[in-house]
Amino acid sequence: MTLARRSLAFALAASTAWLALGSVPADASDPFLRRTATVLVVENVGPAVVNITTQQTIQPQRSNRRPSFFRDFFEPRLPRTAQSLGSGVVIDAEGHVLTNAHVVGQADVIRVTLADGREFGAELVGADANNDLAVLRLIEAEAVPWVSPGSSEDLMVGEPVIAIGNPFGLSNSVTTGVVSALNRSIRNDDRVFHGFMQTDASINPGNSGGPLLNADGELIGVNTAIYQNAQGIGFAIPIDVAKRIVHELITKGAVAPVWLGLELQDLSPQLKQTLGLPERLQGALISRVRGGGPAKASGLRRGDVILEVEKSSIRSARSFYEILERSTTGQEIALRVRRGEAELSLEARTAEIPTAAIDRLGQRLLAMDLALKDPESRYQVSSVGQGSGAAARGIQPGDWILAINGRALASEEDLRRAILDLRGRTRALVVVQRGRGRYHVTIRLS
Repeated sequence: MTLARRSLAFALAASTAWLALGSVPADASDPFLRRTATVLVVENVGPAVVNITTQQTIQPQRSNRRPSFFRDFFEPRLPRTAQSLGSGVVIDAEGHVLTNAHVVGQADVIRVTLADGREFGAELVGADANNDLAVLRLIEAEAVPWVSPGSSEDLMVGEPVIAIGNPFGLSNSVTTGVVSALNRSIRNDDRVFHGFMQTDASINPGNSGGPLLNADGELIGVNTAIYQNAQGIGFAIPIDVAKRIVHELITKGAVAPVWLGLELQDLSPQLKQTLGLPERLQGALISRVRGGGPAKASGLRRGDVILEVEKSSIRSARSFYEILERSTTGQEIALRVRRGEAELSLEARTAEIPTAAIDRLGQRLLAMDLALKDPESRYQVSSVGQGSGAAARGIQPGDWILAINGRALASEEDLRRAILDLRGRTRALVVVQRGRGRYHVTIRLS
């Protein structure tokens, strides 16, 4: 019998007993009445919820704007240690812990404490910032309690949910609520997350990464405190999304970037008028479909307007790529498109984007050729396209590109991820070094 049915049986039995006793009041201290579905869920799942403590060594930043004597005297020369707290849940007998990516960040040391007080070291298996998910593995841990992921496919708005975590370091705190909404899009800094569940169960700092459970005690989501301005509002990543990411992180250590083999552009008012589209229509226009790619195989055509992806509305080309960034290789993506006067429902299977396609994309958008120089592990500009946004801002061969849109460039993988994040954008913030000077420059993308 499931926990929900057991709770219902308790309630029916209590009602029958009250009717049989007439006006005799029930004893409020009777544990038979107090042992609700929530109590049973917490008793069963609580032992698998963990407290995560991380430490990160932060090196002091040196400035080039002051003479060496003043810089060395006034600026700190020793690294400092930053600590953070979060939550997680053990998801298998091998000791894998599911949590948020922002909980572990760039941690040098990770410690995990179980509800029974046992403490273990943990290593990072992999993290995916696009989905704010990470997987840890407990070191030398035996016989740890765990809970297997459930399903979020049949979630219902209004159904009760239970969140367990360690808000503000208060271990194994429980909050309850209901599913308030599905497929929410939320913005945090310069990133937008799509497809989140909304709940009124309190999610606070330290609670992030803990499990969200239904009345049957099934793991249906991963709580996240990524929306800092929330008051009485919590968000969670659906467990069906998390399961795909967990598989990629455990088997590959990272989530490979995917594509559908198409290019999109925003629907400007002028473009709508030219194409005879309704003024209020929102979506992104397919400007190119690459031969042999997933989009071609799915039946998508140049001139189609993508209206919806995975039940999330598309308002711009950028919103399409934001959703695609959360996808995994081989995933079936549901799309709703407008073709002429008709609306069609199609499915496309994602594929890992070829390295050559990323290189071509970078050359086209940035209009710069970059070469990774060793041993500095920095990218140097070797050529700049005439008339490009980079040329207009004065970038020239010999300059160093240190970061793009806040992502530091120290490897080929860093550059590839930065380039993919430019899809659907019109401008990029680039950190350029020339000599001893560093400059933040916003360039127009080609």
